Amino acid sequence: MRSEDGASVPSVPAARSPEGRTAEGGADREDAAVENPPGGDGGFGGAGAPPVSLRARARRFAAGVDGAVVRGIVRVSDHALGPYQAAVVRIGFSFAWLLFLLFEWPNRHELYGPDGPWSRELAERLIDSNHAFTALLWFDGTAWFEAFYALALLSAAALLVGWRTRAASVLFMVGVLSLQNHSVFMGDGGDNVIHLMAMYLVFTRCGLVWSLDARRERLRAAAAAQGRGPGADPVGVVLWAVLGAALLVGTVRGGLSWFGDDGPVLYVGWATVLWGLWLVYGLWGYVSRPGAGRRATVRGLMDVLGNIVHNATLLVIMAEVCLIYATAGWYKVQGSRWQDGTAVYYPMHLDYFAPWPALSELLGSSGLMIMVLSYGTVIVQVAFPFTLFNRRVKNVLLAVMMAEHAGIAVILGLPFFSLAMIAADAVFLPTVFLVWAGARASGAAGWIRGRSGRRRAAGHDGDGEGAERSGAGDPARTLVG
Repeated sequence: MRSEDGASVPSVPAARSPEGRTAEGGADREDAAVENPPGGDGGFGGAGAPPVSLRARARRFAAGVDGAVVRGIVRVSDHALGPYQAAVVRIGFSFAWLLFLLFEWPNRHELYGPDGPWSRELAERLIDSNHAFTALLWFDGTAWFEAFYALALLSAAALLVGWRTRAASVLFMVGVLSLQNHSVFMGDGGDNVIHLMAMYLVFTRCGLVWSLDARRERLRAAAAAQGRGPGADPVGVVLWAVLGAALLVGTVRGGLSWFGDDGPVLYVGWATVLWGLWLVYGLWGYVSRPGAGRRATVRGLMDVLGNIVHNATLLVIMAEVCLIYATAGWYKVQGSRWQDGTAVYYPMHLDYFAPWPALSELLGSSGLMIMVLSYGTVIVQVAFPFTLFNRRVKNVLLAVMMAEHAGIAVILGLPFFSLAMIAADAVFLPTVFLVWAGARASGAAGWIRGRSGRRRAAGHDGDGEGAERSGAGDPARTLVG
């Protein structure tokens, strides 16, 4: 070995470990032996890094799987996924049910009340056989029916605007199940979807955005940022107490069971479900009060559990929508009228499904249009569950299905069914589109408020100028006092 100036320098042998390996290269040779065992490709002097052994690949794969599982658990438990999708589903179904109740207001007594052909005695016999839930049978008389119908209206309106969403979702579910289970022959496919989604919405955090609850949380956060602690919530306490008293009366009067086959889950009665929700909501309100320590810890734990339940329920809603379209599409495939492409022709020529006879006649007179609509409906419904793996194709078919249901509402006169299905489809809408639509809606609302404010200001200005010109008012008085 030579130094930098060219002088000869005796070489120093590398230190050896007790096992006889050099300290400089022992570990490297050991790693190379693990990564490149005898007989491997690297033993032939190939260029580049030696290939990884099977054991190292297995370790890397296990580490990758472990990391993916941990990231998935953190993502599912740390955030409520799809808040905008849950909000639009909440708004869609509550709006559809509210619109239906308002539309049928003149006929409410015949549909669900004491004047209908489905009498109370028939409803009691049916409930005794199928063990369905309905609060209409808790009391008898027209006054109870009117009060309950009004409660169903108010709960749908509260859920629509997101006021006390947790309590409103439970009341919405009670209203939907009670009216539909009392008169089972008054519904259609859209009512079945609302029936299911009313129960699912109870277990979602559907008021995180686009709700009065979200606005109240923003105001509370702004107050906390300014050093002002959040005040008490007397409305929430009173609402919780009133609902508890009503539930106690319903449990005693309605004979709700704690365990049995009459609940939403096998061997779990409606009393267990409703009282459990009441206790959970009360605990949630208690731990949401300002404070640290154990209360904050419990709040964090409840947030994690709430996120997990929300995400699982949102997945169930998606699976339910896919199941609806898959079963509808495959059943259509088996029908001879759908196979020959003429199925759409027949409902268009029924008076019950022809609110616009001229439009139905125009579409029904074209054989090509009938064939396209018939085959297109089957293809879209069968293919949609498989398009979830491709976002662009899924969005295209989603737009086609929503347009199809809008056409069903206009051509066949089924607006509430179409609204329910469009609300169910909305769970697959992309978040970017929903945020964009929300921003545009907020901008339009702000523009309307600003325009109306300018008109009021101009009106007040004109009144002041007129008063000054006529001498009827005080000349020194202005718009500001």
